[in-house]
Amino acid sequence: MSEKIELIVDGMGCEGCVAAVEKALKAVAGVRAVKVDLKTGRAEVEHEGAQLALLLQAIEKAGYEARPAQRMG
Repeated sequence: MSEKIELIVDGMGCEGCVAAVEKALKAVAGVRAVKVDLKTGRAEVEHEGAQLALLLQAIEKAGYEARPAQRMG
């Protein structure tokens, strides 16, 4: 069963940033889908068992800061 989590991503300023965050998140084991919104600065991640710490670490390695916004069930 997949779950969704919403992350707040700081530091994105262009579509290239969005692509970098999407690529980083999609590389994490268990991630099924990613939707990053530049305007709101949020990323919605659909996953099956991906650890929050690994998602945040992937974003940080891409050069951005992130924190959980809320769990979406």
